[in-house]
Amino acid sequence: MDELLLVVVGTTDVSTIPGVSIAGPTPEATLYTPTLDVEYLVTGRPLTLDVIPVTPTGIPTPALVTRALAKGLPKLVVDAGCKYPPKIPVVHLGGIHGGDIKRGALPREAVERLVERGRTLGRGLAPLRLAIGESIPGGTTTAMAQLVALGYDAWGRTSSASPHNPKELKIAIVKEAVSRLKIPADAVTAAAEVGDPVHISVAAIALGAVEEGAEVILAGGTQMAAAAALYKALGGDPGRLTVATTRWIVEDRSADFMGLMKEVGVSRVVYSNASFAASRFEGLRAYEAGYVKEGVAMGYALWRAERRGLDVLRLVEEEYMRVTKAGGAGR
Repeated sequence: MDELLLVVVGTTDVSTIPGVSIAGPTPEATLYTPTLDVEYLVTGRPLTLDVIPVTPTGIPTPALVTRALAKGLPKLVVDAGCKYPPKIPVVHLGGIHGGDIKRGALPREAVERLVERGRTLGRGLAPLRLAIGESIPGGTTTAMAQLVALGYDAWGRTSSASPHNPKELKIAIVKEAVSRLKIPADAVTAAAEVGDPVHISVAAIALGAVEEGAEVILAGGTQMAAAAALYKALGGDPGRLTVATTRWIVEDRSADFMGLMKEVGVSRVVYSNASFAASRFEGLRAYEAGYVKEGVAMGYALWRAERRGLDVLRLVEEEYMRVTKAGGAGR
């Protein structure tokens, strides 16, 4: 079966709350990260700004790993609602940038539009095997909020791009956000009140594709628990989904990836065993210290490359050197 990698991108004001996200050098810069991620993934360089997304300490985006390992894989970028639209060809679902979930995330009509168009897109892409990834800073916080809104005990169980998961901060944000909801909420209400444009779009695309017989792999970490839960709330069977992620997510003791997947009903989980511990570059070795962990379908790209017997570390280091001009940065 032919494969297609979809990367669904969007933004939320949650990522600009200090301490929530390290997916950019500053909280405000996180609003550019999804845009730069997919521009770089598709073209080999960012276009909106002349900078590869990095953490505040210079650790590179997971898009670097995905690009290094999935160069021959067809890709489609879906803009679910970016603050800064990518300057590459994309599918627009008609969503908008998400707000601060403490006050409400999205207009209900925008969420309904994302569900309708996402489902239509998914149906149209069958019978391809679809791997659906994401890029949305602040997404583990909105994932927790949506899981709680749907009735799951997800308090403090979603991961973080930081080795120091700011769980207390995220829990406080989610508590305030869900306090105005009657729980359990339906999928549209959960996304509109305490979600973001990405997770509901991933869920809708997956639903449409599965309805037409496609194999769907959700390519991500604990955020995909929220996407799978929304998919289930929209009427989908989570037993039809596979989730592909990284060893760093599975082994993350500050979260509960496997427990969340079990509770949502996803029984098929695969993950990469890749290690960057032997890398020459500090920026890549930092992944072993708990930085980044997932994003932009990195886990799927690693798992797929391993299955094909590729030299993962060599390919990733080659791309790292290209991006950092012969490795001069991040050593």
